[in-house]
Amino acid sequence: MTIAPTGRREDRDGTDYLVYRRRFAAPIDDVWAAITDPDRLSPWIGTWEGDPESGEVTFYMTAEGDDVPGQTYTIDVCEKPRRLVTRSASPSGVPGDEWVIELDLDDDEGFTTLTFAQAMPDAETAASVGPGWDYYLDRMVASERGEDLDDIDFEQYLADQSEYYRGAFS
Repeated sequence: MTIAPTGRREDRDGTDYLVYRRRFAAPIDDVWAAITDPDRLSPWIGTWEGDPESGEVTFYMTAEGDDVPGQTYTIDVCEKPRRLVTRSASPSGVPGDEWVIELDLDDDEGFTTLTFAQAMPDAETAASVGPGWDYYLDRMVASERGEDLDDIDFEQYLADQSEYYRGAFS
């Protein structure tokens, strides 16, 4: 079975973003908790430590193994329960290369739509990050439904989606 990519390229004020949407049959406060509460994040992606009121937290990608180092994220915008914007140094370690991530929530009659966007610098980054976010967002959906996350295989996402995302940003 092929896993179809769900992200698309979008221009936001002259910056290319990779944008995804997921819809949940849940109230907005519940989906907000799924993307901000360390205990709710843990099953599908990771956890964080620190004081968000300080404007920074350290995020740990626990879904990628036990020895993954923490990454400092600056919280640029936090408008509970509608909008969260963070930035972090890129895992590539290239000076000045940041990951900017925007999460927006919209509710409508008991359903909440999460719009997840990441500024995307180039096609090669998109080729690996694109499948990664499809993978993690699908894990989020599965976690919220109480489904088995072990059935979601990152290598399949990478194989099925890399060329799509590379092409979308070429």
